[in-house]
Amino acid sequence: MTIDSDDDLALPPALAAIAALGFGGEPAMVEDDDEDPHPAVDFDPFEEFLDPDDATDWFQGWTGNPDADADQFRIFGQTSSGGYAAFWLVREDAQLSEQPVVFLGPEGETGVVACDLSSFLWLIADGSGPYEAVEHPTRRSQPHPEFTAIAEKHAAGQRMTAREVVAAARDEFPDFEDSMVELTR
Repeated sequence: MTIDSDDDLALPPALAAIAALGFGGEPAMVEDDDEDPHPAVDFDPFEEFLDPDDATDWFQGWTGNPDADADQFRIFGQTSSGGYAAFWLVREDAQLSEQPVVFLGPEGETGVVACDLSSFLWLIADGSGPYEAVEHPTRRSQPHPEFTAIAEKHAAGQRMTAREVVAAARDEFPDFEDSMVELTR
């Protein structure tokens, strides 16, 4: 996938709707009845995809590999600590919305968090973000009404919990973390 113009930096409508709604800044603490307090969703979606040159600069620094190619990612948001959420362009000839969503953390955390945009929308609707999907994949559901409405409008397929989304992504793409380790120096 080649990016030729500023139009190519535009987010799909569902992600644009999430970005417009936002997550309200720094993550607050959420108390569960059965668990210790933990941060709410730590995710700041961008208004457009990160410029490919900026993505390459970041990815080469993140991997420590000056030859690492960020063309396999379309970065669309970040966490407060600097981790990025991106589409991983691994499915040949598939639309962007059919590509898996991954998280690349500032301390080397990695993981596939959703099999495609639709499942990512359900992840967000259930109260998790990319960081939470990697670091807290079994966290308790915390449905968010506004994000649920976005998922109901834009997502194909049936509703899923965040746990189901993460489990399906890990099952389908078990080697993502190893492929990122191979790129680091």
